[in-house]
Amino acid sequence: MGKQQDFVLRALEERDVRFVRLWFTDVLGYLKSVAVAPAELESAFAEGIGFDGSAIEGFARVTEADMLALPDPSTFQILPWRTDGPSTGRMFCDIVMPDGSPSYADPRYVLKRTLSNAAEKGFTFYTHPEIEFYLFKDKPVGGVEPVPVDSSGYFDHTAQSMGADFRREAITMLEAMGISVEYSHHEGGPGQNEIDLRYADALSTADNIMTFRTVVREVALSQGIWASFMPKPFTEHPGSGMHTHVSLFEGDANAFYEPGAEYQLSKTGRSFIGGVLRHAPEITAVTNQWVNSYKRLIGGGEAPAHVAWGHNNRSALVRVPMYKPLKGQSTRIEVRTLDAACNPYLAFAVILAAGMKGIEEGYELPREAEDDVWALTERERKSLGIDPLPENLDEAIGVAEDSELLAETLGEHVFDFFLRNKRAEWAAYREQVTPYERSRMLPVI
Repeated sequence: MGKQQDFVLRALEERDVRFVRLWFTDVLGYLKSVAVAPAELESAFAEGIGFDGSAIEGFARVTEADMLALPDPSTFQILPWRTDGPSTGRMFCDIVMPDGSPSYADPRYVLKRTLSNAAEKGFTFYTHPEIEFYLFKDKPVGGVEPVPVDSSGYFDHTAQSMGADFRREAITMLEAMGISVEYSHHEGGPGQNEIDLRYADALSTADNIMTFRTVVREVALSQGIWASFMPKPFTEHPGSGMHTHVSLFEGDANAFYEPGAEYQLSKTGRSFIGGVLRHAPEITAVTNQWVNSYKRLIGGGEAPAHVAWGHNNRSALVRVPMYKPLKGQSTRIEVRTLDAACNPYLAFAVILAAGMKGIEEGYELPREAEDDVWALTERERKSLGIDPLPENLDEAIGVAEDSELLAETLGEHVFDFFLRNKRAEWAAYREQVTPYERSRMLPVI
């Protein structure tokens, strides 16, 4: 048994852990959990915990249902919100088949496989997400507009603020679980908050995002409020994104950094951006996977709706943040399409795959968008070669279905299930009669 497994088994005794929750995600990014007793953990490390894969979204057909959840001891943490009675631990799992081979349906494996492909070329992929979400006074009831916990705005500091108390408790819990937080503040919408996680390798970050969403919901419930990562809960207020800063390292050297180059951005960095931009329309179905995601993207403001990059241009899909002279290692790019309702394992995998394609093929970086892309007319955008992203989930699926990059990155099974599921979501959405239609038409038609 390895050192990390020994450490976990010792920690179970020392911390009086009576339950261990084994976590994994389905193809859509919903967290799944099975609890095991500490006495079962040694065999779980060796053999995994069996479950019916056909009962999990996108995992398997009934004829190939048997799967095993194999806990990753490096992810062991105590759940800080379970304070009543004995401690509860958790670990993320890799999903494997009965013969020990990785499950083709496991999103964590999709990311690990993509990271491994980059590692073969000498690169390590780091990510740093800025996660936005709304806090509501009560759990929303279907069809009724939710009530935010406050009416504050961007960076507002309000005495006795529920949001400030919430952020303090959430950050305390996150850091108790080994997740470092860089910044937190009130965002632009009423009840909207942002918490930024410190950069880490992409697999750790994806695990951290899954933990983050759980912590935020648990803290909200403990305070009698409700947290939501819905991309656009209000028509008139900003959507919630997950702007993500990304960089590639070769050993200890930042592969995006080149002293003296424009924006100190290396050829590798420029080609990576070129790949993200060229393949952006086809990966949008993954980075923005819900029908509601497109209400945020077409809503204007700082949400990107067009394929463009810029330096400190917050309307662009990719932004190159300001260079700090004493921090060459911090050279990075910011991908602004993602929302926090995505599956982070799949989203990071497709962004990395698109960027690596740009590096491998030597893509040239298109002209920088110096203006607010939203302020330009359609004709001006066309003349500058700025193409639109898909305007709704239906368009995004149509582009994704023809994408070799997406099929190769996700693997045949995930690619097929994901797109079939999204087609069903679009069909169900398209059938709905909305309050907008009733309010506009019933009185006059």
